[in-house]
Parts: sequence; C-alpha cells; structure tokens
Amino acid sequence: MRVIRTETEIDAPPAAVWAVLTDFAAYPEWNPFITEASGTLAVGETLTLHMVPGQGRAQTFTPEVRAVRENAELVWLGALRWSWLFSAEHRFTLSEVGGATRLVQSEVFRGVLVPLLRSMIDQTEKDFRALNAALKDRVED
Repeated sequence: MRVIRTETEIDAPPAAVWAVLTDFAAYPEWNPFITEASGTLAVGETLTLHMVPGQGRAQTFTPEVRAVRENAELVWLGALRWSWLFSAEHRFTLSEVGGATRLVQSEVFRGVLVPLLRSMIDQTEKDFRALNAALKDRVED
C-alpha cells in the first residue's frame, strides 16, 4: 500500500469549491490533470475520467463513486479487473477553516503492482499539486 496526500487552502467557502470541483463539463477550461470528466455523482455510479499526467501518456479511467457528501467529500475507486493487482481510492475532502476551505486530495494505492508503479505514483502526487493550484485559481478568480 502507498498513500499520497496533498493539501491547499482556498479563499472561498466549501460550497464554492464544491461547485467548481463537481462541474465536470468545465474541467477542460481549468483542470490540467483530469482534462475531461463525465458521469453521475452518486454512490455506485461509474465516472469516465480522461487524465493527462505531467509525464506520460493520457489515459481514461472508469472509477466507481464510493462517497458523495455535498460540500465535504468526494471519493471514487479505480481498479484493474482483479483489484488485488492494483486499485486506487481517490478522495477530495473539503473543510471550512475560518471562512476559507482546506482542500485535501489523497489517494491510497493497493495491490501487488504498487511497488512497480513507483515513478507513476510519484508523478501523480505532482499532478495532484497542479490540480490543487488550478482549482484554487479557478475558485478565487
């Protein structure tokens, strides 16, 4: 197992951050990592996410939504056909901090392939930081 975690503070209430984070149609306008997204934000639904890592080739993933708490949390799980090989649980958590929002973006990687994917996971952490910064810019503009 490997966990990556990034955090930023956004000068806006959680509802404003949530509105941008969940507006999948606008992702191509601001999101440098998840450049296209579609699907229904409801537990058990499948999303389609087109991701463009900072280094590497673009990929499309179809994770399952695991949790949706408006203005607070969004979780999805992506896995290979056999999750014991590889799975990744992605989480966005929003919390109010003095009128602003603390955004925590994290992912838990599990499976026997995780040690072999070290450089990809390292790049993913950098991509999370880029997404956080772009989300902050989008919300604060």
